[in-house]
Amino acid sequence: MSINLIVPVPLPPHPDHVRIEPLRSMISTPQHNQQVATIFRSIAERLASQRANPYRARAYRKAADTIEALEEDIADVASRQALEDIDGIGQDLADKIEEFLRTGTIQAYEALRTPLPDAVKAWAQLPGLSESLVAYLYTRLCITTLTDLEQLVRSHLLRTVPGFSGSEERLLEAITSAQQQPPIKKREEAP
Repeated sequence: MSINLIVPVPLPPHPDHVRIEPLRSMISTPQHNQQVATIFRSIAERLASQRANPYRARAYRKAADTIEALEEDIADVASRQALEDIDGIGQDLADKIEEFLRTGTIQAYEALRTPLPDAVKAWAQLPGLSESLVAYLYTRLCITTLTDLEQLVRSHLLRTVPGFSGSEERLLEAITSAQQQPPIKKREEAP
């Protein structure tokens, strides 16, 4: 008894045979998608550094990943008013995308990018405060002056904020000392 085996033999390349690459590798992410995704990732990073709601930061990251993976330009999706049909995009994020498409930026992103005033940054030198805690106090709790900070400490609410690692008494002494020092003025330049 004999068994006949059929073995496939590869065909030699023929000029009419063209290798088709997968469509995904040939299409780059549309420019608007990349820009919005970059802004959303930056917002997520800044929110995380300010100890904002972690679910909010995660929502921005997820939205950035989803938008970046879209093959269609986000502007086309917005023109069909279908942004909320995209997984992970709710009304708030859809409004931010539309704001970006209208203005070229997102106001919430610009607000997060605004650096802390030098006087506020200096609070990180006070006992029990860190740079991230100072940023949180300033941006999330609107503590903008040493007097505001003093009131927060005296109310004993600062001890409930994660990241505070000091004595309220030592911090109050340091605040009082800082309030008594005259503000440092920049030297005027000669004409």
